[in-house]
Amino acid sequence: MKSSFIRSLVTVVLSLTLVTVAHAQDELPINAAASVNGVIISNDTVEQGIQAALSQGQKDSPELRKAVLGKMIEISLLSQQADKDGLANSDKANRQLALIRQNYLADLELSTFMSKNPVTDADVQAEYNREIASLGSQGMIVEYKVSDIAVATEADAQAALARIKKGESFDKVAKSVSLAPNKVQGGAVGWVQAGQTLPQIASVLITLSKGQVSPAPIQMPQGWYLIKLEDKKSSKPPTFEQAKAAVRNGLTQKKQFEFLSQLRQGANIVVR
Repeated sequence: MKSSFIRSLVTVVLSLTLVTVAHAQDELPINAAASVNGVIISNDTVEQGIQAALSQGQKDSPELRKAVLGKMIEISLLSQQADKDGLANSDKANRQLALIRQNYLADLELSTFMSKNPVTDADVQAEYNREIASLGSQGMIVEYKVSDIAVATEADAQAALARIKKGESFDKVAKSVSLAPNKVQGGAVGWVQAGQTLPQIASVLITLSKGQVSPAPIQMPQGWYLIKLEDKKSSKPPTFEQAKAAVRNGLTQKKQFEFLSQLRQGANIVVR
């Protein structure tokens, strides 16, 4: 299994409660997939591990399910040994467990918000119609090939921009300082439409010429960004069936952004 899957599987296991129960040898409670020294690994936990594997492109099969359960048993054995070795209450463990809990709750909050405020089929159709109408009489859609650099602070973004202005390639600076996963590709994002990006990015993107870098850092909820317009092209718009998945994704991101903006406005945030 790939290491990224194993890391996500560990997160699934650690973010859920493993219950210790007393039971007869070789006897498992209802909804238990396995017991490791009395610690129950539930079928629900295993199913979340399966879903984590499927989300990373693996195919569901008896072999995959056996491998996921086997890895969870290993994780349970190791975590129990860590308890015995006194590692569970170390500062390092507490920091990591707090981070896992925070990330899990953040994902849970977003998913709960979206379940209460879903993007409906009618929303997707209306947005598609709006985007088609916005194309004007020529009816052509503009796509932008974009690269980006994501950093934590405005100072970091200004420093990266200064390096680019002095002649370093955007690709090199992205690989050097970007915090985004696409740093290994030099910050390459690929082809996007302005409407598929968040408003702060879109408003800058449409002003850039081919090869140009955003003249100033762009503040986003998760940090500061620099973007570069690698290329630009026009094409006929896709049909509704071809576009609806992308439109739905864009509307989902917009709803989440607006929700996060509301939380920020009501919060007392102090940054050093």
